[in-house]
Amino acid sequence: MDLHSTYPGLEDLKRRAKRRVPHFVWEYLDSGTGAEVAVNRNRWALDQVRFLPSILHGPQEPDLRTRMLGQDHALPFGIAPIGMSGLVWPDAEGILARAAARAGIPYTLSTVASQSPEDLTPHLGENAWFQLYPPKDPEIRRDMLERARAAGFSTLVLTADVPVASRRERQTRSGLRQPPKLTPRLMAQVARRPAWAWCMARAGMPRMRALDKYIDGSADLPPTAHVGYLLRTSPGMDYVKWLRDHWEGPFIIKGVMRAEDAAPLEATGVDALWVSNHGGRQFDGAPASIEVLPQIRAATDLPLIFDGGTAGGLDILRALALGADFVMLGRAFLYALAALGERGPAHVIDILRKDLEANMGQLGAVTATELPPPIMLNHAASQNA
Repeated sequence: MDLHSTYPGLEDLKRRAKRRVPHFVWEYLDSGTGAEVAVNRNRWALDQVRFLPSILHGPQEPDLRTRMLGQDHALPFGIAPIGMSGLVWPDAEGILARAAARAGIPYTLSTVASQSPEDLTPHLGENAWFQLYPPKDPEIRRDMLERARAAGFSTLVLTADVPVASRRERQTRSGLRQPPKLTPRLMAQVARRPAWAWCMARAGMPRMRALDKYIDGSADLPPTAHVGYLLRTSPGMDYVKWLRDHWEGPFIIKGVMRAEDAAPLEATGVDALWVSNHGGRQFDGAPASIEVLPQIRAATDLPLIFDGGTAGGLDILRALALGADFVMLGRAFLYALAALGERGPAHVIDILRKDLEANMGQLGAVTATELPPPIMLNHAASQNA
C-alpha cells in the first residue's frame, strides 16, 4: 500500500485513529482540559502566522539538518513525551523510539510511560531524552536519574507546568479512570474496536512501569490523576538547581510560557527552554505557545524548543521563523500509531519531511536560517478570542 496516497496528511491519520481505538482511548489522546479553549487557541494562533511566498530562486534543495545541544539532528523536529502511550497502542514507546533512532531525531520517554527506561535501552538512538515529572523524595529522584542515564538517555527534560492534576472533562465522561480498568462500560467500547482489542489482549493493559519499584499502594486520586501524583512535588528553583548539579548532560525545562522566567532559569545553568502550554491539556486560560514564543526568544540566547498544536511542516516553519530552534510533536505520532500501528511513526516523519521541503521551496529557503519573517501575528485578536 502506498501510504502517501491513502494517508497524505496528519488529518487522514487522525480520522483513521478515531475509528480504530475505543472511545475512552480516543478521549485520553485527543482531549484538552476545561472547555478546550487553549487547544483551539493553539490552532488559531498558528494560522495567524503567515509568510509571503518568494519566487525566481531557481532550483533549490532544502537542507533540513539541525544542530542543537551539541547533537546533529537529521530533521528540525522530534517526538515529545506522552504519558501512558501504551494505552493507545501496545509497545508504543518501543515503536516510537525505534522510528526516531532510524530517522536521526530525538525521542522523549515520559516518566509515566507504559514502558520503563530499561525497557527502551535496546531501541534508543543517539538522541534519547528522558522527561521527568519531579519526585518529592530525593532518593527516588537520584534513582530515577541513575536509571535514565544507565538506560542510555543523554538529555533530561523537567516538566515544570504540572503542579496539580488537570481536569480533563472529556476524558472523565468517557469512563476512563487511572489506573485503566476495563469496566463493563469500557468493555462495551472495546468490543466495537476489534483490532485494538486483539492487540491489547495479547500485550495486556498498560501500567506505568517506571514507577513500579516506588509505589507501595494506591490512594484516592482524581479520575484524571494517576499513581505518579503520589510521588510528585511542585518544584521550585532550588529543585532545578539540584537537578542541574546531579545530571551530567543537557538539561531542559519544559513548560516555559513567560519571558521573565528565562533569565532566572538561564542563571541556574539549564541548557535549553521548552516553550509549551502542555498542548492545552493543563490550563485552559493559557495563551497559545506560538503567541509567547517571540517574547521568550527576545529574553534569552538559550536554545528554544517549541510545541503547541503543531500539525504539519508549515507549523514547524512558523515556530522556527519566530525563534524556536527545534520543534517537538506528541499527538501526531500517537494518531499515527493508532491508525497504522508499527508503520505509523515513520509515515508521520516522512509526511513532515515532505511538507517542510514543499513549503521551504515556496519560501525560497534552503535552510531554516533563511526563513523570511512572518507578515502577520495577531496578538490582540487572539487575546480577545
